[in-house]
Amino acid sequence: MAAINSAFISFFEDWIIKQEAFLEQIESILSSIDSGFNTNQECIDIIPRIFAHYREFYEEKAKVSTEDVFLLLSPPWMSSFERSMLWISGFRPSFLFPIIGNSIAAELSDDQKRRIEIAKSETRRKEREITQAMARVQETVAEPPIYSLMRNFGKLVDGEVGKFDAAVEEMKAAMVVVVRNADDLRWSTAGKVVEVLSPVQNVKFLAALARFQLRARRWGLEKDSQRETGVAFQP
Repeated sequence: MAAINSAFISFFEDWIIKQEAFLEQIESILSSIDSGFNTNQECIDIIPRIFAHYREFYEEKAKVSTEDVFLLLSPPWMSSFERSMLWISGFRPSFLFPIIGNSIAAELSDDQKRRIEIAKSETRRKEREITQAMARVQETVAEPPIYSLMRNFGKLVDGEVGKFDAAVEEMKAAMVVVVRNADDLRWSTAGKVVEVLSPVQNVKFLAALARFQLRARRWGLEKDSQRETGVAFQP
């Protein structure tokens, strides 16, 4: 499993570098908009490239979930601050709506606001369903056969070890399904948002999302580094 961890950490670091490059491109487009230039086509062109970038992340993440889903629930490639914001291995899908509110709320038409509210309501309903599904999976740890076997883990005979391993594998398989459902909801929610917004609004929204992600990462890594070195952290 160490190889999986190392491989994904390497991928994620490269992915973040590309994310920073995309943000620079978006900032350049937004600067042109502020200067009065028509950048509608540039916005149209860059949106699918950004989504392909996110798609690559989810494809690599799915590979990790197959090998070691537990690793995704407390990913070592994230700072402690980033991990504190996780919901089933990633950001909560409804998190996108405050980002919209903070970045482009004043630019939305009444119809766009209505469609965003519908998407928000549907997303929160599905979040609750997935949260409940994860709770059910986690509760199996305190139920037979896992709990019964865990009490005597160091004394298990071969047959019991096999039962314990089989029960854990069954729990892992259920957890993989929940994590993938959470990722599917993250992806579908983003897709619904993009359908509602105009190209320029989408670029502003994606810029706000990337800024938050990258700033949270820098802040978290800095805080972790200062904690490890014993330096007093100044927020």
